[in-house]
Amino acid sequence: MSTAPETATESAYCLICERENPDAAVLCAHCYAPMALIHDAIRQDREPCIISVIGDSNVGKTVYLGFLLDMLSKRAGDFEAVPKGAYSVNLQQTVIGSLQQRVFPPKTPNEADQWHWAYYQVARRAKNAAWFDLVMPDMAGEALAAEVESPKTHAVIRSLLSKTAGCLVLVDAAAAALGSSHPDLFGLKLMTYLDQMFAQKRGQRIYNPVAVVLCKADYCPQSFENPRGFAQTNLNRVWNICESRFANVEFFATSIIGALGFSSDDDGNVVPIPLHGAPRGILEPFEWILSCLE
Repeated sequence: MSTAPETATESAYCLICERENPDAAVLCAHCYAPMALIHDAIRQDREPCIISVIGDSNVGKTVYLGFLLDMLSKRAGDFEAVPKGAYSVNLQQTVIGSLQQRVFPPKTPNEADQWHWAYYQVARRAKNAAWFDLVMPDMAGEALAAEVESPKTHAVIRSLLSKTAGCLVLVDAAAAALGSSHPDLFGLKLMTYLDQMFAQKRGQRIYNPVAVVLCKADYCPQSFENPRGFAQTNLNRVWNICESRFANVEFFATSIIGALGFSSDDDGNVVPIPLHGAPRGILEPFEWILSCLE
């Protein structure tokens, strides 16, 4: 009696780091990106476009990205957006749900296997508009800082940014307006890292679109009136490297929380309470990047 040959274990390659994994894997064993990304990408039969949102810890990346995805799913700005997989809705559900309860969403863990990822199909609602398959993760600021300081510390960040078509760099405008040099210096580090990721030849300027987003701009209304002028005055180091190395960069101001209250926790620490949301300037940086990629 003949024995049927054993079936070879099927495998799939991670969309982010391109390493081989078992087909049944939930997360990539090498970079911890969700393997659902590759399965969803195969169904679309086109290469996804990766847009990354990066910034320092506590700058507001999670809240910004959650609101951006929620606005896209509500057809803001005449966009059509379709999440590919239920996991793509988790981030906006966490952010919107938390703010409705008048608390900020939980801090993004440093461990990459616990990050929220979103995979959306996005297009303008005009006739014959091109569709983009957008992959956007919510990265931890501390993990990003560790990778910037010691490249190859976090494989998922390096692999992701090397494949990024466009990037939103979030900077704390409120702290910069108060005279702190930290937002400018950390922003300089991020731009230098992107320069290393995107540059092909010595002396070549970067053409990947980069939007520098001035967060918490409600604390410094002048940044809404003239984002470029604000950056040149208060983020001069970032401004200079953008002028020298990036050929396709624009500056935007944004704010999300309309009013803050304060309380104390059981340990006596002061805890900010978001009283209500008043999003402003959320969609414009994303819309600009998409227009550059069309």
